[in-house]
Amino acid sequence: MGMTRVTRGEILFNRKNILPLAAHQRARLGLGWVAQEREVFPSLSVEENLTVAASPGRWDLASVYRLFPRLDERKRNMGNQLSGGEQQMLAMARALMTNPALLLLDEPLEGLAPIIVDELSNSLKQMKTMGIAMVLVEQHTDLALSLTDEALVIERGAIVHRARSDDFARDSATLERYVGLKVS
Repeated sequence: MGMTRVTRGEILFNRKNILPLAAHQRARLGLGWVAQEREVFPSLSVEENLTVAASPGRWDLASVYRLFPRLDERKRNMGNQLSGGEQQMLAMARALMTNPALLLLDEPLEGLAPIIVDELSNSLKQMKTMGIAMVLVEQHTDLALSLTDEALVIERGAIVHRARSDDFARDSATLERYVGLKVS
């Protein structure tokens, strides 16, 4: 999304190099982004957060409220009145409201209570079932592998391992080598 300085190479999205583009230009091309830090607007209501950058399409208030019923219950609350998990739901729903062609999620489950992790995981599974294209960066390896079709391990900017997620989940030696997990 243009938040990190890239010194060489290119980033292609729909065969177009998006490297020289600003974040808002990338968003207009169809990239949606859920930041690790959530970045909700604290002084706007849930509904205002959702509609501030909405684009016409499949995802509207009714559809995000179906996916995240808690947000419907709290639509009049300000962003700073939500729990961390609710703020993450709001960040995900707001990204969906832009009707992206590709949704980028940067560690969306980090630092959340287990019950919220379960709730958000179910939402991610529903989004996958709906055919939403996602790139998920996540440290909960077992969960990430259950939510994705393909897994990449990246070290220092280079892909060092690529596999189907279900195959990678069963490959204990490779999981231990790259992720430090032992599978029993």
